[in-house]
Amino acid sequence: MTTERTVVQENILHILERVQGAATDTAKTPRLVAVSKTKPADLIKECYDVGQRHFGENYVQELEEKGSVFKDLPDIRWHYIGQVQSNKIPKICAVPNLYCVETVDNEKHAQLFEKEMGKRERKLNILIQVNTSGEDQKGGVEPEGVVGLGRFIRENCTHLEIAGFMTIGSIAGSSKTPNPDFDKLVAVRKEFARVFEDPEDQYELSMGMSDDFETAIQQGSTSVRVGSKIFGPRLYKK
Repeated sequence: MTTERTVVQENILHILERVQGAATDTAKTPRLVAVSKTKPADLIKECYDVGQRHFGENYVQELEEKGSVFKDLPDIRWHYIGQVQSNKIPKICAVPNLYCVETVDNEKHAQLFEKEMGKRERKLNILIQVNTSGEDQKGGVEPEGVVGLGRFIRENCTHLEIAGFMTIGSIAGSSKTPNPDFDKLVAVRKEFARVFEDPEDQYELSMGMSDDFETAIQQGSTSVRVGSKIFGPRLYKK
């Protein structure tokens, strides 16, 4: 186990170097969200010990379990990046040190998150997930629906803070060349900021994963979600 943990620490430090290297044209280094899905909590602690603070989970049960394990680390920041199910929203909101839900894509879920955060009397950062690839199997609101959803949240969900936008680029997009799906998210942010008369850089762009995060950064990503390049392939239950 010691060797594996050391490898994970080396991996995340290497990824951080690559993130910084890809961000030469940006004023601020993009955030790295380390995605530990199916991996044990001790590997998260190894990353924490070398300075990593933002972690992402795809599954509510894992988010609950790992959030509980590290509830006494006040500066750890949890991102929920999986598909939202209505009946799981109370569990998500109860996770200690929940920082952001990156996959809000409809009014119903926004209202349910608002209800739960209202009970807790605190705000929650959310990202509006946008389906920029047009693939049916991927979640997200269509680009043309973003302004309408954003307006609904701004007017009706006082405990939700729209921190930006998230997308999962098409697998068909090359990791070495610009991905049109990422360009679409940049355009979504531009239009959203124009409509609501906000500075564009007020809103994050969460795009880019293990195989394409450098390309995403070069296209304007401010937050990348990297899992397998840090923790290795996910473990599937038999």
